[in-house]
Amino acid sequence: MNSLFKALSHPARRQIIEMLRPGPKTSGDIAAAFDMAWPTITGHLTTLRDAGLVESERDGASILYRLNISAVEEALAFLLDLMGTGEEAAPAKIKEAPQ
Repeated sequence: MNSLFKALSHPARRQIIEMLRPGPKTSGDIAAAFDMAWPTITGHLTTLRDAGLVESERDGASILYRLNISAVEEALAFLLDLMGTGEEAAPAKIKEAPQ
């Protein structure tokens, strides 16, 4: 879980995750969206893959990346548990401002 949140700490990696929401993209398509050197993009993709946030597969001469929904769901479940879930939890955490 720590590697997942560390991977999400960089804005470029969050942008890559956003790019992959609609569907898979090649590494070239991802790299074209950034003004960064190819090795930097490769490093970001590797970090996301190592954290389990994306999956990759070779597609001919390029590599296709897709979002790993189960890792995203795991992170979301953790955050929801951290915040408390359900209607019963909300009133206990929010205090009304004095009037």
